[in-house]
Amino acid sequence: MYPCKSPISKYPCNHAHSQDYAKWINSHRDLPLKLNQWNSVVRWEFKNPQPFLRTREFLWQEGHTAFMHKHEADQEVLDILDLYRRVYEELLAVPVVPGTKSVNEKFAGGDYTTTVEGFIPTTGRGIQGGTSHHLGQNFSKMFDITVDDPVKRANGDVDPRTHVFQNSWGLSTRTLGVMVMIHGDDQGLVLPPRVALQQVVIVPVGLSKSEGKNETIYDACSKLEKTLLAAGIRAKADLREGYTPGWKFNDWEMRGTPLRLELGPRDIANNSALAVRRYDNNKSSIPLDNIGETVKNTLEEIQAAMFERAKAQQDTCFKKISQWDEVVPTLDNKQALVLPWCEDGECEDAIKDRSKSQYVGLIEVV
Repeated sequence: MYPCKSPISKYPCNHAHSQDYAKWINSHRDLPLKLNQWNSVVRWEFKNPQPFLRTREFLWQEGHTAFMHKHEADQEVLDILDLYRRVYEELLAVPVVPGTKSVNEKFAGGDYTTTVEGFIPTTGRGIQGGTSHHLGQNFSKMFDITVDDPVKRANGDVDPRTHVFQNSWGLSTRTLGVMVMIHGDDQGLVLPPRVALQQVVIVPVGLSKSEGKNETIYDACSKLEKTLLAAGIRAKADLREGYTPGWKFNDWEMRGTPLRLELGPRDIANNSALAVRRYDNNKSSIPLDNIGETVKNTLEEIQAAMFERAKAQQDTCFKKISQWDEVVPTLDNKQALVLPWCEDGECEDAIKDRSKSQYVGLIEVV
C-alpha cells in the first residue's frame, strides 16, 4: 500500500500514486496501468464516530488506474460503479441508486465522481455506498505523467507526448453497516444467504434428559450437516451441551443465520426437518430426501425476497415534489426528495441553506 500523509484527505491517496506513476509510465505500452489494493485506512479528520459507518480506522478496497485515452477511462468508471452496485444488490440484498455526484460533492481535483447511494428508511438518511472517480488529466499534468502518443508522432507533432487519463475508486467496510441497518431487526442481525458465514444451522430438538438417549438425534444432525456441506452449503450442526434448543434458537437469530433446521425424534421418523427462515420467521417442514437441492433453492428464495422487501421499502420513501413548501415536511417525514434543480454549486448551497433555516434536523448524506 502507499500511505497517504495528507492530514485532511478522506479519499484514495491519488497524489502518492501519481508520484510513482511518473516513474512507472514511460511508454504507451505501459498502459493501461491498473492497481487494486486491499488495506486499512486511518481517518485523521475524525468526528461523530458510528460503528461500521464512520470509524477512525476502516478496511478499504481501492483502485488506481491510468489510460491512454479518455473514453477508456470513462468506460472503466462506469464498469467499476456497476460492480459496486452488484456488491450491494446481488450480495448484500441492499438496493442502491447509481448516479453522478454534484459539483460540490465530487472528488476534489477530479473531473467527475460517480456513486452508488443507499437510503436508510428507519433514519431517513442517505448514505454513500461507494465511489468511482474520473480524475481526467489533472493529476497527470501536476506530476508530469506522460507517454509518447503514436498518433501525434505519426502526424509529425513537435511534442508527441500526451498526459494520461486517471481513475480512482473505492469501497469500504461501510457496506456491512449499511447491510445491518437495512435488514436488521429487534432480534439482531438478518444476513443475506450469499454473505452469511453460516447459511444454515441445524439444531437438535426433542432431547431427553436421560444420559445417552440423544445419540440418535445428534448422529442425524451430524449426518445432515455433512450432506449440506457436500452440496456446497455453509452449514453447522449446533451440538453444544448445556444449552437448551430455545437458547440456541435465540443465539443463531442474533447472528442472523438465514435458515434454521430443527431435527428431533418426530422429524427423523417422518424423514423431514422443520425449516425456519430468519428474515420472516416462516416455518415449513421439508423432506430430508434431496435436501441439499431444496435448501439451495430456499436460500436463493430468501436472498431474492430480502432484496425485494428492501427495494419496496425504499421506493415508498422516495417522493417526487415540485413545490418548495413540500421540501421540509418531506424531510421531516424521513423521506428522500426527488426534485428538479439547476445542478450547479450555488443552487445546491442555496437549497441547503434555505432548508437548514427552516428545519434544524435537515437530513444529511453520511
